[in-house]
Amino acid sequence: MVNFLPFALPDIGEEEINEVIDSLHSGWLTTGPKTKQFEQDFVNFLGGNVEAIAVSSATAGLHLALEAIGVGPGDEVITTPYTFTATAEVIRYLGAHPVFVDINPDTFNIDPNKIEEKITSKTKAIIPVHFAGLSCEMDEILTIARSYGLKVVEDAAHALPTTYKGRLIGTLESDVTVYSFYATKTLATGEGGMIVTRNPEIAKRCRVMRLHGISRDAFDRYTSNKPSWYYEVIAPGFKYNLTDLASSLGIHQLRKVYKFQKKRQEMAENYNEAFKDLPIILPPKAKENDLHAWHLYVIRLTDDVRISRESFIEQMFQKGIGCSVHFIPLHIQPYWRDTYQLQPEDYPNALANYKHAVSLPLYTKMTEEDQERVIKAVYDIISSSII
Repeated sequence: MVNFLPFALPDIGEEEINEVIDSLHSGWLTTGPKTKQFEQDFVNFLGGNVEAIAVSSATAGLHLALEAIGVGPGDEVITTPYTFTATAEVIRYLGAHPVFVDINPDTFNIDPNKIEEKITSKTKAIIPVHFAGLSCEMDEILTIARSYGLKVVEDAAHALPTTYKGRLIGTLESDVTVYSFYATKTLATGEGGMIVTRNPEIAKRCRVMRLHGISRDAFDRYTSNKPSWYYEVIAPGFKYNLTDLASSLGIHQLRKVYKFQKKRQEMAENYNEAFKDLPIILPPKAKENDLHAWHLYVIRLTDDVRISRESFIEQMFQKGIGCSVHFIPLHIQPYWRDTYQLQPEDYPNALANYKHAVSLPLYTKMTEEDQERVIKAVYDIISSSII
């Protein structure tokens, strides 16, 4: 297809490319000085008073975080069905069980008012997911967690640089926050993620388990001032370290995060203005004085639109524009549905939002002409399909 506009593309500049080349020349391809720098830069970005552990993916980060807070066989972890499967699958890695709580239909985020009814004696933690880059209602969630002695691990895969009541996600009172640096995210290293915590014991455990349960990582062992070949395996760990090649991208992507957010915000506002008179539900906005990361721009088709969501996406494709759907709720996915005997109507808000949701292209490499093309295509398709 000629001039196809993809759903998402990373925004990589010469700075990132030169940093990768520098790493190649240095001989450090795996976890080394660039990863250490990226971790420290991330700590500085969040204002200090935290520790940051770079990992191979947000999935790895969530797994390490849950292991570090003691989630194990038979435990329950509360989360939302309106997320990517990674959020729940890491719970199963540890032999624990996800317990789903429906979303607030206005925000796509977990509904704090529905959490307490799902808490049992087996509940160990809550994983709120900041959908599309909009913060969950963290005060309510943290209050519930404290009342029941539960840990909170924030899935911030979409949430850099999201704020909640003026504070960056990652600086709140949760136990752990985990970010994603997948190729389509607001900070992209191809694959990668970051664990952030203020708890030194959690940080220590994550570092050990990140690399085979070894007490010292390769960088420490190979850069000391004296021979340091000895190490100890103190746990059956994992292979979740981030490479210096990926961190080379992250160092410069982090410096651009606010510039990227500003561009995404402007594009979201352009969409909002263009679509305000169409029979669609626009995405929720952040509250006043807060930042929405705008990782995704998700519209919902209303019943006044004569075509189905599937037909809308197909027509957009025929016009050379890629769209997507975020997300197919977990409770209607075969594994989760069958394992936990779930029904579609068990989570009506998640189901209803999913049936009408379409994610439009929104990324910083889009030009004004690209966005105008998307706007015209949406407007033409919707206008010709109004009942």
